[in-house]
Amino acid sequence: MTAAPSGPAFSVQDIPFSTHGSWFGISPVLAEKTRAEDLHLVSHQNGMHAVVRFVPLDPATGERAETQVAASPSRLSWTGGSGRIDLAYESPDTVRVRGTGLGFGISAAAHTLTPFSGTYFYRDPVDGAHVFTSYETGRRYRITVLSGTVAEVSGAQALGAGDRGLTVTAEPGGTWETVVEELDSARPPYHSAATFDEVTEAARQAFSEFVEAAAPWRSADTPAAELAAYVVWSATVRPAGLVTRPAVLMSKHWMDKVWSWDHCFNALALAPGCPDLAWDQFALPFDHQDTGGALPDSVTHSEVLYNFVKPPIHGWTFGHLRGRLPEPLDPARLSESYAMLARWTDFWLTARRAPGAALPHYQHGNDSGWDNATSFDPGRVIVTADLAAFLVLQMRELADLAAELDRPDDARRWTHTADAIQAAMFDQLWNGERFVARGVDGQDTWTSSSLLDLMPVVLGEHLPDDVSSVLADRIEAHLTPYGLATELPASPHYRSDGYWRGPIWAPATVLIEDGLRRAGHDRLADEISARFRALCETSGFAENFDALTGQGLRDRAYTWTAASYLLLARDHHRRHADAGTVTTVA
Repeated sequence: MTAAPSGPAFSVQDIPFSTHGSWFGISPVLAEKTRAEDLHLVSHQNGMHAVVRFVPLDPATGERAETQVAASPSRLSWTGGSGRIDLAYESPDTVRVRGTGLGFGISAAAHTLTPFSGTYFYRDPVDGAHVFTSYETGRRYRITVLSGTVAEVSGAQALGAGDRGLTVTAEPGGTWETVVEELDSARPPYHSAATFDEVTEAARQAFSEFVEAAAPWRSADTPAAELAAYVVWSATVRPAGLVTRPAVLMSKHWMDKVWSWDHCFNALALAPGCPDLAWDQFALPFDHQDTGGALPDSVTHSEVLYNFVKPPIHGWTFGHLRGRLPEPLDPARLSESYAMLARWTDFWLTARRAPGAALPHYQHGNDSGWDNATSFDPGRVIVTADLAAFLVLQMRELADLAAELDRPDDARRWTHTADAIQAAMFDQLWNGERFVARGVDGQDTWTSSSLLDLMPVVLGEHLPDDVSSVLADRIEAHLTPYGLATELPASPHYRSDGYWRGPIWAPATVLIEDGLRRAGHDRLADEISARFRALCETSGFAENFDALTGQGLRDRAYTWTAASYLLLARDHHRRHADAGTVTTVA
């Protein structure tokens, strides 16, 4: 019997309240390192922008009321001594708000309106609704009062600095209700036959269906599965702007993009139960693949960046994706995938190999995904073994695909190139004890205390046993009580909140756990999985974690962390289900 479908409670201080498909959330987090006292409607169209502030009010004084905020996937509530306010999504662009015993202030977050910034506010004479027009998002936010009274309006049609907004109240003992819509330009006056309770129930059911599809295996042994599913579900947006498909953003905080390796982990987590959404996650960056075969660094609503790339883990991802999908991909999609991956691989073999070089290079740490890893301290334009290993896996996947698509010449070519790259990796970067990095323009090599130097373990079964054993031993030295530190804690370069210079990260954990397991190091793989899952169950789904304390760092609602928990938890469940060691939820 699975967990109750009502969904987990969570703190909006860490995780925004939102819904699947919406481009906005309700949160006090307005930007990185910026939190407000009040909850705001925060939109992610044209960037992250706080548009409207929500304030519970004491109906007797009109001042801010002291309340407690509680959230579950279907409802957000402010509760005070004199009353309660509830908010629920009716659709991705519409929220309903209902209150009793408390008033509600809805006002522009921006205090100043200029000809090019801020929020204009007016009453629409067509339907009597009040409208905020945001320069930053390019959208309108329409407030329609369904019951109760508009007690006060300020700043309507005002220019310059000033407060803009309205207050909604009800008679003593009465209930008021309003609706807030995000819209592009105009739409008919708001109308709905659904009651607030029906709206809430529909929202509850929508999440319940998603979590049942995404994590039907969840049990008492995987207590964070429902919250992980909520983080992924609520960070999903509908297609808009440059986002060509339904997309799981990395977060509905400030990390509100799809980066071209983060998406892979979301795709894998969604594959068994939500295959169409999983495919959209895998394919979205490829929709923006450039003429040279490169993937963008990132995609968001109104921006696609190409100044960096991300590591070519997509062949590794595609192989695992196929293994997790409930139905095989049809020939057309296999052919499409082959073309995408081939162009991406050719980019690395042409644009990222110097004349006469056997191995490709990174131009900056950002290209590796490990932006400031100490591997890049001696130089930025460097040849590394992790890049070679990812490409070898990608070319072996291409060889298998080519054979399946009856392209034997291509299959032989990819196999030959993969063998050559792997041989060159060992010849040029393995010193008999460990992998080294080197600059493109010289023969100097170096090592570091970064976990990045050990990433060739992703080759798994393709590694010689003695090499995989050395890598496993060195990886174990990075294992703290909470997981894999990205820089050895004893290193002079270790930083507790140093991004890739110490903290634990989900993608490194998943890639290394998989490589170790495929290389036969099950004990260490099991330990890495168990510690990371326990970390998420204790500290949530932060962007990364302090390796020595387990504290969540940076963005606290990161989808690739949640997805990685779902991946590892599902695999753990599957390994132990037959042994009868999985505890179900009563």
